[in-house]
Amino acid sequence: MFVQVVKAEHVKDCKVRPAFNDGVDGMADLSAELHGETFRPLRDLECFRLFALEGHALAWRNGADFAPEFPHGKVAG
Repeated sequence: MFVQVVKAEHVKDCKVRPAFNDGVDGMADLSAELHGETFRPLRDLECFRLFALEGHALAWRNGADFAPEFPHGKVAG
C-alpha cells in the first residue's frame, strides 16, 4: 500500500496533523526540516499554514512539498 495523506490541518507553529490512508493520524512537527532555499520561507508561519494537499502530499505555493512518507514517519515513528 502506498502511504497517502487523506487530510491535514495546521495545528500551531510548524506543526500539522495529517491523517493517512493506513489509519495513522497524529501531529508532525516539521520545524527542524525547514532549511534550504525551498523550505526556509516556510519558517514564516503565515506562509507555513497555507499548505494544501497535492497528489497526497503536503505542498506550499512556493513549490515546497513533503512526500507523504516523510510526515508519516514523523507521526508513526
